[in-house]
Amino acid sequence: MFGLNKKIHKSVRNESIVEVTETNGIRSLHLGSVTVQSSMKVKAPFALELAYTRGMMGFLLFSNAVKNVLTIGLGGGSVPKYIWQNCPDISQTIIEINPQTINIARSHFAMPANDARLNVIEGDGLVYLADNPNSADCLMIDAFDAHGIPSDFCSQDFFDICALTLTKNGIFAINLWGSDKNFDVYLQRIERSFNNQTLMLPTGKPGNIVVFGFKNNSLEHSPDLKITNLREHAKKLESHHQIEFLSFIDKLCDHNSHNNKQFFWNTLDRFVLPK
Repeated sequence: MFGLNKKIHKSVRNESIVEVTETNGIRSLHLGSVTVQSSMKVKAPFALELAYTRGMMGFLLFSNAVKNVLTIGLGGGSVPKYIWQNCPDISQTIIEINPQTINIARSHFAMPANDARLNVIEGDGLVYLADNPNSADCLMIDAFDAHGIPSDFCSQDFFDICALTLTKNGIFAINLWGSDKNFDVYLQRIERSFNNQTLMLPTGKPGNIVVFGFKNNSLEHSPDLKITNLREHAKKLESHHQIEFLSFIDKLCDHNSHNNKQFFWNTLDRFVLPK
C-alpha cells in the first residue's frame, strides 16, 4: 500500500520556500512547488535515488583524471554526498545561494559537514564561476528554482563562462528538463560553447536529460569515444558503483551519433530526442 505524502518540514525566508516531504521511506526536497528537486531513501542516505543524479555521475565514463568537482546548486546534496562517500580521490566545492537549502540538506538529507574533500559555500554561483577560471576538472550545473532553470543559468554567456571554468581536459555536466520548450535553444548554446563536443544522456521520458560538454579537442587528450572501450570501462565502474553505467552506454547510443564503433561529436540535428 502506498503511503501518504507527509510534509515534515517547511522553511520560509523572504519569498523563498523550502519544503521536505516523505513517502514510503523516500524523503524529498521541494523549492516552493510540488516539483521534486532531490530525493533520498532514508535508510540509504548516500545512495542515488533519482535516475538523473546517477546520470550526472556519467562523467566517470569519460575520464579517470577528475580530481576536483565544482557544483553549482546543492539541493538535497545527492551527488555531492555520493562522491564524498564513494570517490575518495575527488575533492569538491559546492556553491549554493540559498542558506535555507544548505541548512536543510544538512538537517534532513545527511549532507556531511565541510572537510578536506568537501566545501559547501553559501554564495552566488555566477560570481564564483567568473572569479575562478581554469579551476575545475568537472563542472556540474543543477540549478533549479520553483520556476525551473533560472534565465541567468542558460544564456550563451553563462555556458561560455562554464567552459572557461574548466581545466584543459575538463568535463561539463548539466541537468536539463527534456520537455522544456527552450531545450533546443539551451542545447545549441552548449554546443557553441564547447565546439560541438557534446553528448546527451536522457534519464527519463521525457524527464531529465544530462548534457555533457568536453573542453579539449586534441586527439591526445579527448575522451575515449569508442563504444567497446566505454562498455569495458562501464563494467569496471559497475563493480564499484551501484549505478547503471552499461545502461547509460545504451542510452548514449540511442540518442547520439555513432557508427556502432564510436560516438561522434554532436550537432543539434544529430540528437534523437526522447519521445
